[in-house]
Amino acid sequence: MPYQTIALIGKPQHKATHDSLNILAQYLIAKGCKLLVEESIAVELETDNFRTCNLVTIGKEADLAVVVGGDGSMLGAARVLARFDIHVVGVNRGNLGFLTDIHPDEITQQLDLIFNGECVVEERFLLEVGVYRHEKLKSNNAAVNEVVLHHGKVAHMMEFEIYIDGQFVFSQRSDGLIVATPTGSTAYSLSAGGPIIMPKLDALTLVPMFPHTLSSRPIVVDADSQVSMKVSKVNSDSLQVSCDSHIVLPVLPGDEIRINKGADKLHLVHPKGYSYFNVLRKKLGWGSKLY
Repeated sequence: MPYQTIALIGKPQHKATHDSLNILAQYLIAKGCKLLVEESIAVELETDNFRTCNLVTIGKEADLAVVVGGDGSMLGAARVLARFDIHVVGVNRGNLGFLTDIHPDEITQQLDLIFNGECVVEERFLLEVGVYRHEKLKSNNAAVNEVVLHHGKVAHMMEFEIYIDGQFVFSQRSDGLIVATPTGSTAYSLSAGGPIIMPKLDALTLVPMFPHTLSSRPIVVDADSQVSMKVSKVNSDSLQVSCDSHIVLPVLPGDEIRINKGADKLHLVHPKGYSYFNVLRKKLGWGSKLY
């Protein structure tokens, strides 16, 4: 059996998640797996045949992590687990669920496929972002979906310059900029008019947010590029950089935000039969085949 030590991660105090976690626990214990449970959901399980752990311990010790919830739950776990040699699969108890494949009514059937080796393991890269002030690193973090430079106030314009690998690209007056991975191309970036990028492409998309010129358009660049955003000193002081809408880093006028592809990879497991285009059709309501 490819996976011996399995970790359960999920959205706490959520009825649907609670139900799926207990189905999973019964299934995995019956399989003879060693079970680790993330500390925030340990009280939800109706068995005591497990060990409570934090995400770092799960990353170090587990072979497979099962994340129950929506894409938000997956993103929060992924930013930590990508640092370790662990596979991750999601059970969708959220809304869209681009990253959480398994339907809650098919948990045992889908996991049977995975345990039988009938699955695909896909690598997704992350972004590393740092906020620099006078060339000194002030704060940094990682993102699976996107890094967003935005104002602390709603509908508030800012001025900044974009550089790719040290080359000046453009200056902009807008509400901000989204720098998205292929994984994040179907998230916030898509809502802002960005392109859908297939997960295997080694690329980033830069999507302006409500630019003050009609000629400003999304651009796709090599993922190995360093993207730098230099914030004008004329801006007001309530600027922010968000990572996956979870982590917020403060930005002051004159700061520079540097974004690079991280060395870590998220190893996503998909049961046999997974199709990226099938996911797009389902989640985005695209038309089915006509003939």
